[in-house]
Formats: sequence, C-alpha cells, structure tokens
Amino acid sequence: MSTAPQTDVRSPADPDLRPDKRQVRRAFDRAAAGYDRAAVLQQEVGTRLVERLDYVRLAPRRVLDLGSGTGLLAGALANRYPRARILQLDLSLAMLRQARGRSRLRAWLGKSQFAAGDAERLPLASASFDLVLSNLVFQWCEGLGAVMAELRRVLRPGGLVMFTTFGPDTLGELRRAWAQVDGGVHVSRFPDMHDVGDLMVQAGLADPVMDMEPFTLTYDTVQGLMRDLKAIGASNAARGRARGLTGKGRLQALGAAYEGFRREGRLPATYEVVYGHAWAPAGGSARGRAEIRVEDVRRR
Repeated sequence: MSTAPQTDVRSPADPDLRPDKRQVRRAFDRAAAGYDRAAVLQQEVGTRLVERLDYVRLAPRRVLDLGSGTGLLAGALANRYPRARILQLDLSLAMLRQARGRSRLRAWLGKSQFAAGDAERLPLASASFDLVLSNLVFQWCEGLGAVMAELRRVLRPGGLVMFTTFGPDTLGELRRAWAQVDGGVHVSRFPDMHDVGDLMVQAGLADPVMDMEPFTLTYDTVQGLMRDLKAIGASNAARGRARGLTGKGRLQALGAAYEGFRREGRLPATYEVVYGHAWAPAGGSARGRAEIRVEDVRRR
C-alpha cells in the first residue's frame, strides 16, 4: 500500500495557479469551431492512447469518453468496440455540439450519447462503465484527487481507466521566457506523474501504471505558438492570471526572451505527455503501489 499521505494534488497547490473552470469552459467554447484544425498534438496523443488498448483484453458494454471535446476519439472507440455504447462527456457545450455534428456524419451515431459535465463531479451513476478513456483533460481540473475518486466510483468492478495528461516540463520554454518579462502567472503548472499515481492508489484503483513521453512542436515565431494555444482553447486559465489584454511591449519582450531557445532556425515548444492506466478492483479494496514502467503496459 502506498505510504503517501491522504492529500489532494491540485494543479498546483497554490490557489492562484488553480484553473478557473468558468474560464476553461469559455476558452473551449470559443475554440470549438476551429479546434480540429489546430489540435495536432491532441490528435496524435489520442491515437497513441487508443493504440494502448491493444495490450488489454476487454469487451466493454459501456464506454465513457471523458473530456471528449469534438469527438476525436469516439470514432476509434466505436470501431474498436462495435457493441459498446459510448458516452461523450465534456465541460464545454460548444465542443459537444461539434462532436454531435461529427457523429451525424458517421455510421456510429446510434452508439453515441452526449452529456455536459465536470470530471470532478460526474453526473453519472456509480459502477456504470466498463472503460473510461480521457485524453489531455486532467490538467484543466482543480483537484485530481476528486477526479480519481469519481473515476473509481463510475467504473464497474474489473473496469479500466486509461488517460493522458501533461507533466511539469510542459511548455517549459514559454514559462521561462515569461519569467524574464514579469513575475505574473502565464503558464499553468502541471503535476508530477508520481503524484498522480499515488492519487490513483488512494482512490482505490488497482495496479496503476504510469509512464511519460516527450513531444516537441516547433514554430517560426512565438506568436505562432500563442495562436495555436488560443486555437485549441489552451489559454491561461489560472485564477491568479493577469486580467485584460497583454500589451504590445510585453509581447515583444516575450518574443525576445523566447529567442534564446531557438535551435536550427525554429522555436521549440516542449510537452511532457503522461500516460496512466488502472483497474477498478473486482472485489474489496485495491492494494499496491503505483508502477512507473511502460513495459508493464506492453506486456499486459
């Protein structure tokens, strides 16, 4: 059993850095119409997440796509599990409208249901899903302990949760560049995967496995990076963020600071993508410590 104290891990502990859910919802509502064109990383990571289901033996009847966005994963899940009913749940109603429009163009519309909801307070019955998949969503949640407890609650015995989220090295270049400009909160903080693994154990999930994969996107200018972040709804949603528009002078200072990271003519933006999965115990309480070995995923 993990000896970690029974504490919540937030993103992060400083109240000024916790995400403002209203701002998160507004940002994704605004980004919904053009999201698919800009979400290159999200699509690639989602594809790799679904591919990891190759290593598990599961025939789910009910699947929850948690933080489903525009429905990028739903088609892959419907093709993989043709007998399953899939619930697409998201905080943003505009994203769900995009997902419903996508579903109307596919033969699997009848397999999909849609619901608006918060991952920390799921509007779902207990023990109602055999599989929960979540792609790059948890970084927008305030309390990951609450998320893990909800996942444990809605999973049926023997059910599986598999997810991705961002680790602490994500957008490190942007964070360090802003630090040279001012002392404000401009980039979200992300939890370490070991802390996430401990929370899975504390929530009663069994045999958790965590691993990490780095991705780097490159840009001509820092303005290109900022445009992409806005286009996918990844604006600064921290409660302690500066209100109002960022002035031209500060943006120029940011660009000058970011130039120090230029390599081979391009500006990098690094993302630390964390993968995790765990099971709802078939009976009784879960026991064990979180493993951080990708080999276990592949063997399973």
